[in-house]
Amino acid sequence: MQNEPTVDEISDSCGTRVVLATRLWREKIVRDHPEIEPHLGEVMPTVASPDHTEPDPGYESRVRYYARGVGPSRWLLVLVSYEQTPARVVSVFGTRKDPKSWSG
Repeated sequence: MQNEPTVDEISDSCGTRVVLATRLWREKIVRDHPEIEPHLGEVMPTVASPDHTEPDPGYESRVRYYARGVGPSRWLLVLVSYEQTPARVVSVFGTRKDPKSWSG
């Protein structure tokens, strides 16, 4: 992952470097969620300045970042894994459901 080409990178609110690998974007994220492709420019800003965050259930080192009113649905959800350095985006998709701990 260290030398793998990236589509983009950004620092999260704690200053941790987060990358979006080109291969993962093309071969997994866009393949699984083709509606997300036009929203590439909104992915990393969601990590840097989310409207909501919460842990990913069942994964101690993963965080869900949400942007409200962004992307192809009500919420843009960006899943980041902190299991390696740099941290990396592992999934992106739109969802209509409010986050479980959302109180807005």
